[in-house]
Amino acid sequence: MMESYIDQQNKIKGALYGLLIGDAVGVSYEFNLPDQLPVYADIDIVPPKYFKKTYPDIELGTWSDDGAQALCLLDSLLHKGQFDQQDFMHRLCNWYQYGYMAVDYKVFDVGVQTAESIRGYMNGVELQNVARNDELANGNGSLMRVLPLALWHQGSDQQLIQDAYAQSHVTHAHLRSKVCCALYCLWARYILKGADIESAWNEAVAILREHFHDKEDELEQLEYYIRPDELEKGMGSGYVVDCLKSARFALKQDNYQDVIKTAIAFGRDTDTTACVAGGIAGLYYGFDAIPKNWFDQLRAKDIVEDLLKKLLLEKLVRE
Repeated sequence: MMESYIDQQNKIKGALYGLLIGDAVGVSYEFNLPDQLPVYADIDIVPPKYFKKTYPDIELGTWSDDGAQALCLLDSLLHKGQFDQQDFMHRLCNWYQYGYMAVDYKVFDVGVQTAESIRGYMNGVELQNVARNDELANGNGSLMRVLPLALWHQGSDQQLIQDAYAQSHVTHAHLRSKVCCALYCLWARYILKGADIESAWNEAVAILREHFHDKEDELEQLEYYIRPDELEKGMGSGYVVDCLKSARFALKQDNYQDVIKTAIAFGRDTDTTACVAGGIAGLYYGFDAIPKNWFDQLRAKDIVEDLLKKLLLEKLVRE
């Protein structure tokens, strides 16, 4: 049992730091097209001198909204012992207003849909109605932060699916975003259980197909829009499906560092693609596979360590 726990520890620590470091490495390159980026060999947490950083005033090693919101979710889960939509939204509001879970309390990158939902909630809109649910409202803002739910969760696959939906609903209420979050959570769950990256993906898809067998709308989102059997290169954009598929393509690399570099090489939403791919890569390859110089340069690790200790202790107690 102890050996199994130590392996799980390494995976969970790798997942959380993998997400945050992927985000932090990607921040410098955000919004650039592929041909505007440094050559692949030069993509690093410290960009080459010839490249102009996207955020020149942000110190290297700083995570963005992706990492901060993921930590908001993890802290909420640990505090409440369940997924609580209102508690989570309160933490998002505290992040947005005061920089809670942001490095140096500084918020410098906010997704449009997330900001709209937070402002609506602060202006008195009911939580269930605060997020847009039209088809054009399928940014990757709920996908980028959902991994802690899979790391923490002890319920059934069906319960994990429902909590993934509920997590998305506070800012991204369209069914497509919810299905992407559920697929990502199941993918992570089965890697945590010992499957390899591809087998875990296939298992997650099979579970969703079974779960959706009498749910026509959800099955349509999975089969027609997400098309999980097709491995596509993707464009690294902010569209939730493209983000998920770009990350999956990057995860064909055989080590953490190349997963992150490949995710960033797509261009566009580099920090989020690297965050989504990096969480899975860190989970599968483990914490020790993350380059030491990248870990050393990540800022505000004290915030992470406090949450990580609580999460690992809770996992040990519950097992």
